[in-house]
Amino acid sequence: MCRLGFAIFFIALSIVGCHQGEPIDNRPADERTIRADDAAGLKAAQAKDINGAVANYADDASWLPSNAPIAKGKDAIRVGWAALLGSLGLTIDWQITKLEVARSGDLAYTLYAYQMSFQGPDGKRNADHGKDMARLEKATGGHLENGGRQF
Repeated sequence: MCRLGFAIFFIALSIVGCHQGEPIDNRPADERTIRADDAAGLKAAQAKDINGAVANYADDASWLPSNAPIAKGKDAIRVGWAALLGSLGLTIDWQITKLEVARSGDLAYTLYAYQMSFQGPDGKRNADHGKDMARLEKATGGHLENGGRQF
């Protein structure tokens, strides 16, 4: 009888231990955080705040600036943003057009549309518009960083 009791206990423990339930779906909260962090980055860029514009980039991120080589690493990204934000008469805006957060919560991506204009060396206004993408990965502290931005 003792063996039967032990076997029933072991089976019950195995069933309970194997049925962990569904993981908690944090995607709505993660999406709100990503959108808030993105809005803060845009506001910083519009205010010509370099530190705020690069705050959401991971140390090993890559940035693909328009009509320029890839900036690899946060220091290079900071240099690139400093040059962009130093453009005479710069206006910049972007919008997230798509945001997907993995159910696991460790990955996300955003698609963007951007518009900007600035005064060129000849005094004429130059306009640019296009699209961009950010890939975000879970980092220390629970935030996702943008192989770039972080949430």
